[in-house]
Formats: sequence, C-alpha cells, structure tokens
Amino acid sequence: MTPLQGMRDAAVPGQRNESGSLFPLAMTCDEGAVTLEQFIDWVSESRDDLLTLSSQHGAVAFRGFPTPTVDEFDAFIQALKIENFPYAKSLSNAVRINRTPRVFSANEAPPEVKIFFHHEMAQTPLYPKYILFYCEIAPESGGATPLCRSDILFAKLAEQCPEFAAKCESTGLRYTNVMPGADDAKSGMGRSWHSTLGVETKAEAEARLGELGYRFEWLADDCLKATTPQLPAVMEVSPGQKTFFNQLIAAYCGWKDERNDPSDAIRHGDGTKLDPDAVDVAVQLAEELTYDHQWQAGDIVLLDNTVAMHARRPFQGTRKVLASLAEMRTHAFDAVG
Repeated sequence: MTPLQGMRDAAVPGQRNESGSLFPLAMTCDEGAVTLEQFIDWVSESRDDLLTLSSQHGAVAFRGFPTPTVDEFDAFIQALKIENFPYAKSLSNAVRINRTPRVFSANEAPPEVKIFFHHEMAQTPLYPKYILFYCEIAPESGGATPLCRSDILFAKLAEQCPEFAAKCESTGLRYTNVMPGADDAKSGMGRSWHSTLGVETKAEAEARLGELGYRFEWLADDCLKATTPQLPAVMEVSPGQKTFFNQLIAAYCGWKDERNDPSDAIRHGDGTKLDPDAVDVAVQLAEELTYDHQWQAGDIVLLDNTVAMHARRPFQGTRKVLASLAEMRTHAFDAVG
C-alpha cells in the first residue's frame, strides 16, 4: 500500500502495542496536503490492504483527512466496496436514526447511559464483519468509544479462568431480552419488536422468530420476550486465533431498563447460569486492555467486528458519532466444532 504525499502513520493517545501490533493502527495527513478526491481514490486503490490491516490490528483510525461531513464519510465507505448491511435488516435492539442509506446514528441512548463492551450483533444469528464509525460532532467531555482486542482478552481469560472459558466455548450462550411495542429512546436497547424483526403484526413476529429458532413469550403492554437459540461465544477468526465473540459483558452488565433484568439476560447454552466471579474477570480484563478513542470531528475508525469489541462512555454536551455496518455474516452453534 503506497501512502499519499503528506500521509503518515500516527500515534494517538492511549494507543496500545499488543505483541508488536499497534491497536489501533492510526493514519493522518498534513493539513491541506490531500484533497477529498485524492483521499477517496487512495481508499479505493488500497481497499484490500485496509481491510486486511483492520483484521490484523483490530481497528484502523483515520484523523485529519478531508472528511468534514457525513457525505464524505459515505464516500469513504463506498470507496471500500464492502456490501452494505442496512440497520433495518439487523436484529439489534438499539434505537438508531438513518442519515444516509449506509450511515446511521451509533446509538440514541441518553448521554448518561454507559454502553458496555460487545461485538456488534453477536447476540443474534446475523452480524456484520465490519463496522465503521465517524465523528460528526465531538462531545464537550467524555463520550469516548472504548475498543478492546477480543483475541487478547480471550487468551488472558483462558489463563485466569480456564473452566469458564472452556465452557463458553463448548456450550455457547443464550440471550433473553424484552422488546417494547414501540421504540423507547430512553433505553440503550429500546428498539421495538416491530422494527427489530421487520414486521407489523404479532403473527408475523412469531413466524420470524420461528425461522430464527427463537423461543418467545408475549407480555403485558405489547412487549415481547425472546430468547435466542444457542449461539457461539468464541470464534476462531484464523488458525489458532480465537476471539471472545459475544455480548456477554454488555448483557450481564448493561441490559437493564424497565423491562429487562441483566441477571435474566444471559445463560450458558446449556441453560446454566454464568459464574459471576469469572464474568467479573472478563469485565476487568476488557477494561485493562481498553483503548479509548477520544473523538475529534472528522475522525473515521474502521473496525473488524470479529476481532475488536467496542463500547461507549457517558458524555456531556452534543455528541454525534455515526456508524455503518458491512458484510452481513451468519453464525450458529456447532456442538461438534
């Protein structure tokens, strides 16, 4: 990959070095050295290398490039030639607002709400290979997007809690959540069952859940309680490289609102409860391995969702971080594998 004139690797505050691999890999350019057309052409020409780097490092951050608005971010995404994964087709429970067909708000949860570490949509049979984040407006304070290399976390978890790590891998996980009948913007998981499942009626919802292998129960106030089929908790992304690919931390720590209780949100795939001490170790390891991306307007982060987890810190002021999903993948638990 040949860099543009004025472009260089950068150091960002808190950048980590994991066994010689920078996390994230960061790039910048001198002010005025690169035009938008030059940058987009370079992204298109470097597409394969950039995607490979995102998988090798977990994330690639771009700062100081001519991307002042969502339109430039959209052009960046299109230059990568990665298949769009429309949010409307996802099974995510967060409320989002689309800005373009490919770009939407990262999360509409209130600023005081902490969003815990997770792999995007690992709690559903459908997930994106890549996530792209963009900062339109940086917050006055707080609001960082923490990132964590999930392969490093799993290796350390297997050392400290070998039985728990092995059980996560051998039995997978099941997730339970209660969806409201209408979007609840006060909750980080307040997307309605209509929107989540892409249906209008209860009969259509039941049919969709049946296709996906979910168990379900209708509750009062038009709420829907759904439990996933057994899903993997560990993914081998390359020979010998395993990641803690799940939403265990987010579900156990953060799936709480007026409808949901974290203690009932997640179980091992065989139905047994999680070891709370081992979960605490996983949470602590994630924080120890965290890189906090402190947003500046115009920043772009390309994340390999199978390698790195992300979260959100509470913030003050206006924060507009946008996201895009790409390359829909499916996964299912394989008891043999």
